Amino acid sequence: MISFFKTQSQNIIAVQSHSALSHEEINRLNWLFGNSELLDETQINERFVGPRRELITPWSTGAVEITQNMGVEGILRIEEYFSSDASQEHDPMLQQVYKELNQEMFDIDIEPEQLYLIDDIAAYNEDEGLALSEDEIDYLEGLSKKLDRKLTDSEVFGFSQVNSEHCRHKIFNGKFIIDGEEKESSLFDLIKKTSAVNPNTLVSAYKDNVAFIGGPSIEQFAPLSGDKADYFATTNKESVLSLKAETHNFPTTVEPFYGASTGTGGEIRDRLAGGKASLPLAGTSVYMTAYPRLESGKPWEEAINPRKWLYQTPQEILIKASNGASDFANKFGQPLICGSVLTFEHEENDKKFGFDKVIMLAGGIGFAHRHDALKGDPKPGEKVVVMGGDNYRIGMGGGAVSSLNTGELSSGIELNAVQRANPEMQKRVANVIRALAESKENPIVSIHDHGAGGHLNCLSELVETTGGKIDISKLPVGDKSLSAKEIIGNESQERMGMLVKEEDLERIERIAKRERAPFYVVGETTGDMRFTFEQPGGHNPIDMDLEDFFGKPPVTIMEDSTIEESYDAPEYDIDNLETYLENVLQL
Repeated sequence: MISFFKTQSQNIIAVQSHSALSHEEINRLNWLFGNSELLDETQINERFVGPRRELITPWSTGAVEITQNMGVEGILRIEEYFSSDASQEHDPMLQQVYKELNQEMFDIDIEPEQLYLIDDIAAYNEDEGLALSEDEIDYLEGLSKKLDRKLTDSEVFGFSQVNSEHCRHKIFNGKFIIDGEEKESSLFDLIKKTSAVNPNTLVSAYKDNVAFIGGPSIEQFAPLSGDKADYFATTNKESVLSLKAETHNFPTTVEPFYGASTGTGGEIRDRLAGGKASLPLAGTSVYMTAYPRLESGKPWEEAINPRKWLYQTPQEILIKASNGASDFANKFGQPLICGSVLTFEHEENDKKFGFDKVIMLAGGIGFAHRHDALKGDPKPGEKVVVMGGDNYRIGMGGGAVSSLNTGELSSGIELNAVQRANPEMQKRVANVIRALAESKENPIVSIHDHGAGGHLNCLSELVETTGGKIDISKLPVGDKSLSAKEIIGNESQERMGMLVKEEDLERIERIAKRERAPFYVVGETTGDMRFTFEQPGGHNPIDMDLEDFFGKPPVTIMEDSTIEESYDAPEYDIDNLETYLENVLQL
């Protein structure tokens, strides 16, 4: 049944329970909800905005745990609803409008889409916004003939994620022909050249979630064990420093708060997944947008007419993105200690220049023990573990969509590709990883974070040198209407994947339970170099050799020519230098 509590701010908190609440339980919940009042009604005929019925929010998960710790048993779900008028904005991926609140408000009647075979890969690519090139479509059609069967929707979708520009950097690794001359180096070659020529104290770069450089000798102050209350002890360790920076441009352009929030969260997860485990220390964030036009009286902004923005204005992006990045970092417990902002527009020669697609860069520094700086070598029979939250229909196709121009696809597909943040869940998982990293014997063989492509990317990377089988029924599902493709490809919640030996599972699970981090053993390495998502009682959504799944499409070739441009020299008066500086150093 569902009971409704009205809060002091006139919001409604819906509490779903196995049975009617006792008088004592009602009193405790009234206190928990800030002197709320239990309503007699079983239905409230007013308009509200609240969480989608199929999406159990992180807030609900935390609230239910609090009630359990208070001795209130039998609570299934707790959600908050806000009175709404027709004009009120809400996030359609996370929220919906309710014309009434009733006893069926959490019921879900949607059946999961059945796995289906793809007849026309090119058409499926267009419909789903997978960003597959013609060469990749040809490759998949050839693979279908080679396997003598049609590919499943999960296989085509999965291929698009693990082989997206976002994940494979095909442009950076591609061949450039400028003015008819092929360049001898790719962009990635040029980037790597710095460390190749000057390796200095470099330990690892361009082959893991982070780069490591040699660090100082440190004194670790940590508990003797992570699965129970224990004494702290100091241990001398040799360290490496982790360095990471990545952009989260597309998500921040489309949905600034969650785009920047998950940019920060993803960068932190990358530093957690360095080597066999590394620990984040501090972060930074950088924003570049077109002029925000916060106030009048700025001639450089008024000289250019503002454009109509597809999703958010530069002003909204700067405010919401900054809030999002700081919100995640603060809730996770990693400070953002520095950053920068650049706004720019220019109009000349009948051209307009500006950061219409925002730049959001998240970066940070951390450390690991030197003996954990490189991942281990997976062996057949090791267990695939996933820690973190449930699967929801969120962050679908983020890798592929981020590889296209913003606005190229429908707004529904683009919004659907933005991940939503859950820093509390990520903190719980991070606490487990920290306990393992600080232990005398770190049991992690290999570790990766769930980023774009969800389980598809993370788990395929874990088993790419051995092959592996993943049991879909072991993956946590918060939304029972998810199809197999959506279960294995979504990017919702903050999750990490690990390879560990079977004999270490019990200890790790005890630590996870103590940290309240959801822990699932979902598969194992095989040694047959196949990648399989098994679905009990049905057709396997993905079942093919790893070399087929990752594929070897032709090298991306980019041809361009030099365009000679000339611009007027800036006019200035050296006596006004102080004024110029004041103008530059403000939004």
